[in-house]
Amino acid sequence: MSIRIGIYGYGNLGKGVELAIGQNPDLTAVGVFTRRAPETVKTLTGLPVYPADEAIKMQKEIDVMILCGGSAFDLPEQTPYLARYFNVVDSFDTHAKIPQHAAAVDAAATGAKTTALISAGWDPGMFSLNRLYASAILPCGNDYTFWGKGVSQGHSDAVRRVEGVQDARQYTIPVQAALDAVRAGENPVLQTAEKHERVCYVVAKEGADKAKIEREIKTMPNYFADYHTTVYFITQEELDRDHAGLPHGGFVIRSGATGKNGEHKHVIEYSLKLDSNAEFTSSVLVSCARAAYRLNQEGVYGCKTLFDIPPAYLSAKSREELLVTML
Repeated sequence: MSIRIGIYGYGNLGKGVELAIGQNPDLTAVGVFTRRAPETVKTLTGLPVYPADEAIKMQKEIDVMILCGGSAFDLPEQTPYLARYFNVVDSFDTHAKIPQHAAAVDAAATGAKTTALISAGWDPGMFSLNRLYASAILPCGNDYTFWGKGVSQGHSDAVRRVEGVQDARQYTIPVQAALDAVRAGENPVLQTAEKHERVCYVVAKEGADKAKIEREIKTMPNYFADYHTTVYFITQEELDRDHAGLPHGGFVIRSGATGKNGEHKHVIEYSLKLDSNAEFTSSVLVSCARAAYRLNQEGVYGCKTLFDIPPAYLSAKSREELLVTML
């Protein structure tokens, strides 16, 4: 039986989900739900487009709804609401607010007997899993996470929501000296600003107060306030020409020690280098939709994260195939 997927939101992430579903024969895309006028939206593969506020009418036709909105403003409202009607998967990535988001989603999903898998992607998501695995294996040690160089979709979306901003891209860049020290096993104590810098390329609307825009960006909590942030104002033509792609990536490193006196040093490193942040994140969301459906079929309800999912549930392969090909 094919698992039927709805796509809620149709920006870069939604388009990536549409394409990723096409790579998974056990999944079927039902359609796209958008807040825009449906007749103005043309999907990449010819999927039908429906008004977002009519999604609930198709409850019986969708096994899992993948939510493709932004973490700053969309998902805190959309995920709890839609979890009352569907199994859902989202990519909520405001780390500091994940417990709060999880509680709201859990209340909705538990009461509705749906399964809601939140904060799926690569960080939070795949990086989270690797932090867990590495710290469990090397309990005496330190975790380090470096993001970039690349475009952060969530941070770019947050910048675009600032009053007076027409368009924007935000790059996260690791501080190379810090990365080198960690890889060398030096276990440095690093403050937030010592690990990354953030660079924003902003297209301001005509007549907008650029000084005010820059101030709001640099003081934005959970996004830029704790980092060294540089804001460049450029034209729309420059943004389209020089910053059209969505590359990203990063590193999760655990530096630890074993032995009677910690004499043996170990470094675990997991890295990603992504041509398209959106398409990779979308691919994680799609595999998680499969897992959410399987959990729901077993009567596992409420809010879940990648920590709660048996790894085999993410794969289209059977347990027997996994034992033969991957174990």
